[in-house]
Amino acid sequence: MANRFSSAPKQENVDASLSKLYAQSVDEPGKKNGSMFTIENGKQSIIIFSDQHKGARNGSDDFAFAEKNYLTALDYYNDKNFYLINLGDNEELWENTIFQVIKYNQNTFDKEKLFIDRNAYCKIIGNHDLFWKNDPMVAQGFIKKIYGKSIKIFESIVIRVQLSSSYLDIFCTHGHQGDSQSDGNAFSKWFVSYIWGPLQMLLEINTNSPSTNDESKTRHNQMMYEWASKQPDTLLITGHTHQPVFKSLTHLERLYLQLEEAQQNNDKEAIKKIEAEIPRRRREYDFVNNSFRNLNPSYFNSGCCCFEDGTITGIEIAEGFIRLIKWSYVNNIPSRIVAEEASLEQMAELIK
Repeated sequence: MANRFSSAPKQENVDASLSKLYAQSVDEPGKKNGSMFTIENGKQSIIIFSDQHKGARNGSDDFAFAEKNYLTALDYYNDKNFYLINLGDNEELWENTIFQVIKYNQNTFDKEKLFIDRNAYCKIIGNHDLFWKNDPMVAQGFIKKIYGKSIKIFESIVIRVQLSSSYLDIFCTHGHQGDSQSDGNAFSKWFVSYIWGPLQMLLEINTNSPSTNDESKTRHNQMMYEWASKQPDTLLITGHTHQPVFKSLTHLERLYLQLEEAQQNNDKEAIKKIEAEIPRRRREYDFVNNSFRNLNPSYFNSGCCCFEDGTITGIEIAEGFIRLIKWSYVNNIPSRIVAEEASLEQMAELIK
């Protein structure tokens, strides 16, 4: 029952919802639910984070241990004049009141405000922070309290990157689109926010999103991929599952590809290293798409900012590249690590 209430996407609903949001972002940016801006390749740097689930620093606050990494990352990106996109579920408003979240997260809000002051911030709504959409007038009152000024909150944003001979649209949204329980009619959204969320907290049900359910992760990734793979000149970036995806591949699927390459090259050292890594990744997530060798590399997932070990992941767009990055504690010091990267010019050719 928990799985049914918390995540019930259908492909036709996913397709319709994503297509509508994309069209609104491109055709009427800023007027409805979507925003858009155009950049020259390599001229503007962007960092995309999602799923902080900022809580009340209690036993159920998944963000608490990751906060130091997040704050250090924001300092790094602000110093380098990055544009920040928070891709949804930034506040955990199913388990906490807005008053609790404000009380215990002022440090992170202050760091985010530095981007707002530079006009370099976009806030996207997720299913755990639908509060910001359900009552916009009340929400703006709290936004002013948090950031000192009003900011518009969107459901999606399109970054149009001007390349040497064409353009590439990078379409960013949280990823709960098409889920009838959190992206459906007004009653569905009200029910999730005011009935199901509090009931989940009361009964300590922790299967409220794909982040805790492999079956839901698989369904989510597949549905998002199916939409993205059919869009010309477009990459899709979502969050929601808490599972990083780069060029349509999970880490486990990429390890299998790397293992095949190492075996073909008879690279014994690489084979040994990859074979040691695979069991650990399989414990995290065991599903492998049967077609992973031939996927269109058009779907990405930013992961989350609340891994158990305090690691946070995100997507960077900078210097003509798209990168999957993670900030992890190395000797208890937050450290930036590039996990994957690809040229945007190359991506445009690959998805034609």
